[in-house]
Amino acid sequence: MSIRKKRNGRLGRSKRRIASVLLIPAAAGISLVLSAGAADKVKKEAGLNVLLVTLDTTRADRLGCYGFAKARTPNLDSLAAGGVRFANAYCPAPMTLPSHCSILTGTYPIYHKVHNNGTYYLNPEILTLTERFKENGYRTAAFVSSFNVDSRFGTDKGFEVYDDTYGRDEMIKTFRSERSAADTSAAFIGWLDGLGGAKFFSWIHYYDPHMPYRPPSPFREQFPGDPYDGEIASMDHAFGAVLAKLKDKNLLDKTLIVVAGDHGEALGEKGEVDHGVLIYDVSMRIPFIFFAPRNLPAGKVVDARVRLIDIMPTILDLARLPSVKNVQGASLLPFIEGKRTDDLTCYLESYYPLETYGWSELVGVIDKDWKYIRAPRPELYNIKTDKDENRNLYESDPQTAAALRKKLDDLLRENTSNLVLSRRKMSLVEEERLRSLGYVGGDGAVKLPKGPLPDPKDKMGEFRILMGAVQSEWNGDMAAAEKNYREMIRLAPDVAWRYLDLAIFLSKNNRVSEAAAVLEQGLTRLPDAFPLYSRLAHFYMRLGKLQEALDMSRAALRMDPRYFDALVIAAAVEDVRGNWAESVKYYKTALDVEPENLMVGMKYAYALAAAGSGEEAAAIDEALKRDNPKDFRIYLDLGVIYTSLGKLDLAEENLARAVEISPSPETHFNYAVILERVGKLAEAAKHLRLYLQQTPEGETQRKAEARKALADWEKRLR
Repeated sequence: MSIRKKRNGRLGRSKRRIASVLLIPAAAGISLVLSAGAADKVKKEAGLNVLLVTLDTTRADRLGCYGFAKARTPNLDSLAAGGVRFANAYCPAPMTLPSHCSILTGTYPIYHKVHNNGTYYLNPEILTLTERFKENGYRTAAFVSSFNVDSRFGTDKGFEVYDDTYGRDEMIKTFRSERSAADTSAAFIGWLDGLGGAKFFSWIHYYDPHMPYRPPSPFREQFPGDPYDGEIASMDHAFGAVLAKLKDKNLLDKTLIVVAGDHGEALGEKGEVDHGVLIYDVSMRIPFIFFAPRNLPAGKVVDARVRLIDIMPTILDLARLPSVKNVQGASLLPFIEGKRTDDLTCYLESYYPLETYGWSELVGVIDKDWKYIRAPRPELYNIKTDKDENRNLYESDPQTAAALRKKLDDLLRENTSNLVLSRRKMSLVEEERLRSLGYVGGDGAVKLPKGPLPDPKDKMGEFRILMGAVQSEWNGDMAAAEKNYREMIRLAPDVAWRYLDLAIFLSKNNRVSEAAAVLEQGLTRLPDAFPLYSRLAHFYMRLGKLQEALDMSRAALRMDPRYFDALVIAAAVEDVRGNWAESVKYYKTALDVEPENLMVGMKYAYALAAAGSGEEAAAIDEALKRDNPKDFRIYLDLGVIYTSLGKLDLAEENLARAVEISPSPETHFNYAVILERVGKLAEAAKHLRLYLQQTPEGETQRKAEARKALADWEKRLR
């Protein structure tokens, strides 16, 4: 049966039983036929599977089910048609990590204390939605698409599987800090295939609509001039594969699917491009859909205002699981049943302007038809009659303004927790990645001015200069990008991130000496700015200034003894110097911080072997080999280590496997050496010959010695 629509093409409410709903996943190109529950009826069910799907940076008004005619979102639209769509849902903050912490804890940022990306982590004292399901016998797994919700920020609490690996072949991750929706869907599908019949709670996080907007084909061609909408279409397409898999495994009608945006996106409104600075509806209103064919009505639209913090209590209520103490959201089942129609009060905030630019934070509240924003120049809007928030009524309606001020003060007093603020320092690459996305903050990087802080809305001119630099860089106009980055330093000389912006830009254009000079300039003005020390250590390493790199790394480690990037840079310096015992210490601490880092593990093993602890090194590499059976580099290192230990049979075995996996000049060379040592001269000559034929290196000493050895071996074989 097809989706029931009104004559105007928009999805209508049904007051009678809908027999079925047709889902058409673009990814799979097949039909999914589901039975649907009676209108307005809710059936709670113990043991119900739950799939939480979060759509990063997705505006509600860019989906078909929310009335956007140009949208190509058939899967999300069909899910809304077969379930419950909330027409007015809000996030608490226009930032990825704070909003996801609110989803997983059912609390405001003022309670869980995560106010920004990169420099906070979720307090382990807070019980998460995931933990509630795990303690009730559910299998739990998350598949996230961006560094912003990396496990290091605490969002992995309660998950047996937390798939945030975007590539393990780099010691310090760079631009592989995100993955496509298609890859994330595939990771979830692979996990689901191995699950058996166990009940599950799983979270899929899609990141695609985030700047820069670069949709893959065919969506790039289908949305010329509208790449943001192309990214959303691509994400919807990938989500279709998940729906198809659930249907194929007969799980679709046994699973509650909750879809929510974490925040929206400004596309030029109020002078903002991207998100994070302002808290207008384009950044705060998000898509919000509940779908459970056996448990919820189909085609239901709830107009009441709701919030991301309501997800946790609603899911627990429908799944018949106990609520969690201190949850600040409300179950939405009474709204779905029509027993409640009132708008819920929404708390809004953004600390990003304060922590990134030295501008005032923004805090606000939405109550009934009104939005109030506490700022140096306060704002008051009637969002029912002024949906675009163009008429600030703060001065003209002082009575309403006073009532909303009190409402906000009461909300803050009643909902702020005494939890300890959990802050952390970002690594070099974390800084670079967040900078490339347009936001970073914290770590003493901003010297606040004396007196009142600037109002963010009065600083949109500066913001546009910065975003112009970023966009010029994306578009390849390097002269314009550099001009704007330098102008931002002139306008904001007490913000460390402005020096980092220019320095990272210069380094990416192979102007590393200039980049280091920019950071040295920044440290002269901002001697306590932690990010400048850590990045400067990296630049010194690239310039071959080993002592300076070590000095900067040690300075960073005095501020944070477990700072990952400084540990790795210090270890690398000691490697070059041959101070293996020192590099072992640094690598060991780095692995304590990030135990899953494959490259650091391999470097640690190599340093141990060079320091004389070959057996310990071999044991580490053997463990890495079990977890990464197709990584030739581990076999190559083991071959060298076992050779040094005199275990030539194990050396030969591992080097043979390295050649099998990756028949490269390096593997051929090392395999030839061990074959000659064990007396297999003909085979050794074959592989040394392959090395000489394939190697791209010039007239190196190793190549010359290999030619000489090959001539000798061939003479001995005659």
